[in-house]
Amino acid sequence: MNNSRIFLLIVSFIVFLLLQILVLKNLVLFGTAFCFLYVLYILLLPIEIKTVPTLIIAFVLGMGIDLFYDTLGVHTASILAVAFVRRRWIKMITPRGGYDDDLQPSVLNMGFGWFFTYSIPLVLLHHIFFFYIDNLGTGLFLFVVQKIVASAIFVFIMSIIVQLLFYRRRRGI
Repeated sequence: MNNSRIFLLIVSFIVFLLLQILVLKNLVLFGTAFCFLYVLYILLLPIEIKTVPTLIIAFVLGMGIDLFYDTLGVHTASILAVAFVRRRWIKMITPRGGYDDDLQPSVLNMGFGWFFTYSIPLVLLHHIFFFYIDNLGTGLFLFVVQKIVASAIFVFIMSIIVQLLFYRRRRGI
């Protein structure tokens, strides 16, 4: 990974963190669908990044969001679960030929079907961890499931929109 790519990852980290804290914190549809778009940052990290650096990045991102949301580690635990499972999930859905080096797993690079298969389970994992930790012991099972499904759909749609508006397709050789 070259220096310009690392600089771009740092800038996008700051943008995702500030966007989540300043804009998306209060974006809730019908009191049910929450927009946790910061999950997209972890999903869009290059495929070749190993698990430990991904966990470190996820920890810093989660702690930054928890600091401003006053959630005492709920976002950190949820995004760490996604970061821990991400590499294994990529290995499970990798075709026989593998992927190119330094490839970003986005809709524009991989296609809608692949991105759907890649992102939906990870977004659902994040939301299951987040909402069950947040509502631990309240007995509102159906309401929590409704929040999980609605928020996952909302985040997936928003992630597609963000990728189509702000990301470029990687050019072939």
